[in-house]
Amino acid sequence: MTIGGDLTVHRLGYGAMRLCGPGIWGWPADRENALRVLRRALELGVNFIDTAASYGPGVNEEQIAQALHPYPQGLVIATKGGTSRKGPGDWTRDGRPAQLARECEESLRRLRVDRIDLYQLHAVDPRVPFEDQIGALRGLRDAGKIRHVGLSNVDLNQLQRAQRIVEIVSVQNNYNVGNRYSEPVLDHCAAHGIAFIAYFPLDGGDIDAVNALRPIAAAHRATIWQVALAWLLRHSPALMPIPGTASAAHLEENVAAARLPLSDAEYRSLSRLHL
Repeated sequence: MTIGGDLTVHRLGYGAMRLCGPGIWGWPADRENALRVLRRALELGVNFIDTAASYGPGVNEEQIAQALHPYPQGLVIATKGGTSRKGPGDWTRDGRPAQLARECEESLRRLRVDRIDLYQLHAVDPRVPFEDQIGALRGLRDAGKIRHVGLSNVDLNQLQRAQRIVEIVSVQNNYNVGNRYSEPVLDHCAAHGIAFIAYFPLDGGDIDAVNALRPIAAAHRATIWQVALAWLLRHSPALMPIPGTASAAHLEENVAAARLPLSDAEYRSLSRLHL
């Protein structure tokens, strides 16, 4: 698929957040493993990596640069700003324009790039005028700090309002076979050529979803998580799942899901779930 008209990526990306320590804070106990997993992702053909300034905070971007810089041609690294951290498990929205500009500069430094391919507002800050937050991202794009603007954790109304201010090339929302609350956003993205980046794509959640996945997984000698990813990849051409893991073995399983051929009947049985 193509993001923003000029970033060609495979439809199964990698979310690097889980490479941080507990509570998405600091480095993990096994630092070298984190670097190995990132390198293995590229070996498996993954060319889209998602991160954020708040993962670590800063640690995740440093890991990516340490493992992969100088970056191979065609690798797209997407990061996010607008969330501050005070400790493990603590997340606070901060969409002040000055803060977004500061975080972008720090991300540029940590990732060792002159321009970020895709920069996303991590979450809308209700304390800051929406237009100011989106306008700050437009300013960063116009200044050449970022190539494309994306959003995360938004509803359809927020997406449409943002589109009136700047071109939006991606939306990153929670979406999986057991959680389809963002279906209206996905439909809008598909209709307007916007990439829908699904985070937590393996969170089946509802027991009905898990029970529906099990017999299909058994028929294919696959895991239920591989079936969940295969359903996402078939469900909409706008969808790009970004499963995250700190295990190279799980990473390999996830990537293999792109080759899992769901039958029409299997796809329909999962699509009929109303959760």
